[in-house]
Amino acid sequence: MTSASTGAARIVVLGSTNMDLVAYTEAAPAPGETVTGRSFRTVPGGKGANQAVAAARAGGRVSMIGAVGDDDFGVRLRATLTEAGVATGPLRTVPGPSGTAHIVVDDAGENSIVVVPGANGTVTGLADGDEAVIAGAGALLLQLELPLSAVLDGARSARGHGVRTVLTPAPAQPLPEALLAVTDLLVPNEHEAAALSGLSDPRAAALALLDAVPEVVVTLGARGCLRVSRGKEPLLVPARRTRAVDTTAAGDTFVGALSVALGEGVPMEPALAWACAASALSVERRGASSSMPDRAEIDALASRAR
Repeated sequence: MTSASTGAARIVVLGSTNMDLVAYTEAAPAPGETVTGRSFRTVPGGKGANQAVAAARAGGRVSMIGAVGDDDFGVRLRATLTEAGVATGPLRTVPGPSGTAHIVVDDAGENSIVVVPGANGTVTGLADGDEAVIAGAGALLLQLELPLSAVLDGARSARGHGVRTVLTPAPAQPLPEALLAVTDLLVPNEHEAAALSGLSDPRAAALALLDAVPEVVVTLGARGCLRVSRGKEPLLVPARRTRAVDTTAAGDTFVGALSVALGEGVPMEPALAWACAASALSVERRGASSSMPDRAEIDALASRAR
């Protein structure tokens, strides 16, 4: 990545940690149908943890705020973050089970997911010390696998300290105006953008969302991403060609890498292209956090001619 670097990007993630229970099968079952899978894996994940690992592997200095249970999954989730270089001091351990995500991946690389919040559901607001962690960051990454009260508290804290807020509105749900008012960058996929705006066309949806937030990046899967910003022309950045094996963490990889690039002072267009390269690498591998590329891999792919 070429830029006038401002040093390592300082990123805080306020979000979920889940153990992903992943079944691989030829075709996902229809309602009422039972199918035979070919393999099964347990993989550390959760949208918050995924974005934290992605950002750390892309070169960011990352801290994780959230909660794990006091079960074996919680031990493994914390260890995975630590091994990736994520600071887990703000990650609470609470009584009960950790969050889980039950994922079916078909031969086309598409997935369907059921999330059981577990410990994530206990994070209803910021704990002592969390605000100081956020205040020291350049960006706060947020998703919607924690209670909305915690997401809103985090976004308000970030706004109060001049920290960029990056919100991934997933799982898609109606967003309170108070949260949108303290969101700097909204990063939905095209389905989430449609759900939030009521418009099926990604460009129209993104432009409509500018009424609520100053900047939107809609991820479009194999077509890349679309950025719209107040007072600027829409920008379409194409994806890298790839053979998708598992798309589970593609969006989280994109957000983590994008936040690192922006935190290092890279302009938006090359930052988006770099994030697209990271996302392309992630879908070529199975799993969530296990699929995420490191900085050298992203740089190598991003530097190649399309």
